[in-house]
Amino acid sequence: MAAGTFTTMNKVRPGVYVNFNTEAQPVGAAGERGIVAMPLVMSWGKAKEVVVIEAGEDTYPALGYSLTDPKMLLVRESLKRARTLLLYRLNSGTEATGSDGGNLTITARYGGVRGNDISVVIAENVDNTDHFDVTTLVEGVIVDEQLNVADIAGLSSNAWVTFTGTGALAASAGIPLTGGADGTVTNTDYTDYLTEIEIYDFNTLAYTGTDDTLKGALTSFAQRLRDDEGKKIQVVVENYPSADYEGVISVKNGVVLADGTTLTAAQSVAWVAGATAGAAVNESLTYSAYDGAVDVSPRYTNSQIIAALQAGEFVFTQSNQKALVEQDINTFTGTTPAKGKAFGKNRVIRVLDGMNNDFVRIFSDYYIGKVNNNGEGRNLLKGECINYLDQLQAIEAIQNFDSQSDITVSAIAGESDSIVIHTNIQPVDSMEKIYMQVEIGGAL
Repeated sequence: MAAGTFTTMNKVRPGVYVNFNTEAQPVGAAGERGIVAMPLVMSWGKAKEVVVIEAGEDTYPALGYSLTDPKMLLVRESLKRARTLLLYRLNSGTEATGSDGGNLTITARYGGVRGNDISVVIAENVDNTDHFDVTTLVEGVIVDEQLNVADIAGLSSNAWVTFTGTGALAASAGIPLTGGADGTVTNTDYTDYLTEIEIYDFNTLAYTGTDDTLKGALTSFAQRLRDDEGKKIQVVVENYPSADYEGVISVKNGVVLADGTTLTAAQSVAWVAGATAGAAVNESLTYSAYDGAVDVSPRYTNSQIIAALQAGEFVFTQSNQKALVEQDINTFTGTTPAKGKAFGKNRVIRVLDGMNNDFVRIFSDYYIGKVNNNGEGRNLLKGECINYLDQLQAIEAIQNFDSQSDITVSAIAGESDSIVIHTNIQPVDSMEKIYMQVEIGGAL
């Protein structure tokens, strides 16, 4: 007996033809946040390329220092709230070098002052005295050992140094590497960075410098990605409220950490960018405490704080030995009838940006070029949109969404491959101002 599956009911032979299909399931879900991008001047590591650092990951192999080292301050601050850091080393630097005074030259794997902490010890092998044990150390800590090596050609480069030369090895109590330098960075290095980072997916970009020209360039970068390419990211900088744009957050002041370290506004950008990236679409950072901070620097008066908020500045205020985010806002203040003050609130922007990014992802992965543009296909897409918006409503990112009246998916006359989606949504903001009026009755 014939059998199999069918596409249309046009079989010739008698038989049983059965199709098995899973019940249609929603494919779209709200995407995760938590990715911050940051360019830095570093003292070790790959230059001019993006290195992915996950929260909790040991940074020593890739960046040359443990996360607790002072050199990792900004990396550490960004990862207090973010789950992933896309780190880009702006500078190449100069490699430290050393020599045994003969045929062997040792060169640090990367440029930067970290190379000056490297030394190489060459000792006779205890069992084979015409061979050597070669040990690479960083600040006196062994990072590589090569035992029973006959000559220079027998050495293998490691994660910290490269060995070059030919001939015999000579014993040495320690060959220090010197001459390593971090080098300088120009605005062109930042331009190269923007070209590189544009192809990555991330939520926020942190600029921890103070150059107003670069702040302007980053603002333009954010506007192009958000408005022209539909890639909804936010840039975080210090003291640049003139951006007047929802894609730019301007940090006004810094904080004092529990260990006494005072961070400038520019340095505090790392935490703000990480916290903004890590915040969920239904979360506000208003009154959120900066992790590990006990004070702000500088402190502002009530009138100064009000003026800063009105200017669209992200301000830290001190309360009970904590540094609190006064209000989770961006630099947008130039409201219009078409664009109200809600666009200045980062929680609202996270909802809108999340919808944009998620719809792009869902449609690209599951619908464009895969689903027919007919009534059935449009209903399928509408159901997908409703499912997604219902998820946002369930987590209280939006409210008052009615799937019967607040969304339509329609064909466009004369465009066989195009549709238009109209939807009404109301993002939920957080309570930030509570007005209480107390009436006291009776005689006192």
